[in-house]
Amino acid sequence: MALDSPRVLVTGASGLIGRALVSSLKTRGVEITCLVRGTPAGPGQIHWDPARPLPPESISGFDAVVHLAGESVASRWTNDKRTKIRDSRVTGTRALAHALAKATKRPRVLVTSSAIGYYGDRTDEVLNEKSAPGTGFLADVCREWEAANQPATDAGIRTVQIRTGIVLSAEGGALKKMLPPFRMGVGGRLGSGRQWMSWIHIHDMVGAIHLVMKTDLLQGPVNFVAPKPVTNVEFTETLASVLKRPAIFPVPAFAIKTLFGQMGEEVLLASQRVEPARLVTSGYPFQCSDLRKALEDVLKG
Repeated sequence: MALDSPRVLVTGASGLIGRALVSSLKTRGVEITCLVRGTPAGPGQIHWDPARPLPPESISGFDAVVHLAGESVASRWTNDKRTKIRDSRVTGTRALAHALAKATKRPRVLVTSSAIGYYGDRTDEVLNEKSAPGTGFLADVCREWEAANQPATDAGIRTVQIRTGIVLSAEGGALKKMLPPFRMGVGGRLGSGRQWMSWIHIHDMVGAIHLVMKTDLLQGPVNFVAPKPVTNVEFTETLASVLKRPAIFPVPAFAIKTLFGQMGEEVLLASQRVEPARLVTSGYPFQCSDLRKALEDVLKG
């Protein structure tokens, strides 16, 4: 699919990645339509309820579909929160895939979110797209999430599941939550600090989505991470250095587990040393592969 194709359908357009992607696509002259859960604000929006079937003809005629919607995982996981996290991903993706499969004019490509949570907590193991799934709530959700694309795949639509790491942007996501304590000089490593963090600059996040949309040979899972993952200690020291602040207040693992429960164990303390094997093989030119330069770029000004 050429990047100047006239019509792209996007879910999750109001999120961190969605906002950046929509802005980038519009600068290239692409016509964007957004699936929204609220009342449509104009002709560029279509209402949908991810928990209900989606009328196929309402989403017919798009060249590409980028599905980014999903409940945030960044809070303590109650039973209700777990249900929302899973259903917003699995049920919503399945509804979208079924509708696209039945549409009169199907897209050439469906790009859907996933996450490196697929791999679970793997200590120092180097992980790529061929690595087996891990264990835990997030790993189970990611496995179901990716499988929910199957109706679209069976209908002949090229589908790509983007396994996203920590997206670096000052506009939102994990980094924005980290900044206040680090700017006050009270930041520090989490737990032992030995856990691996696989990250990606927001510009590379968007650039890689452009790549998978136009590269017909790419399908299935693709890791969206920079080529150089770092440990939490290295991330902490680099962020503090860029901000010119000390980082001398570590947060013990027991405190993280007490405050955040399972979310703390699977998101903040889990180790995922992930490499972007398929992006590298495809020739994607990373704009930011060095953590320090990436942080300096997103925090400039």
